[in-house]
Amino acid sequence: MKQYKAFIDIMPHQELLDPQGKTVTKNIHQLNISGVADVRIGKHIEMVLEAVDLRSAEETVEIACKKLLTNLITEKYHFRVVEN
Repeated sequence: MKQYKAFIDIMPHQELLDPQGKTVTKNIHQLNISGVADVRIGKHIEMVLEAVDLRSAEETVEIACKKLLTNLITEKYHFRVVEN
């Protein structure tokens, strides 16, 4: 068994409203930050796992994303897995 690390990014679907992102976009100018047209807020997850090979590790992460980490109705995800 080898140890792998997965880097997972989860974001709301582009066509859905992102209330947190809209609030940040609306108020960011109060911090004297200019030029920001849009903000979307999501999640970043890092997962350490053991698997026999890279493909098995990727399959495990795929299952975790689909069954636990994301709401597929409102969110999309992508990930990369590297040997740790």
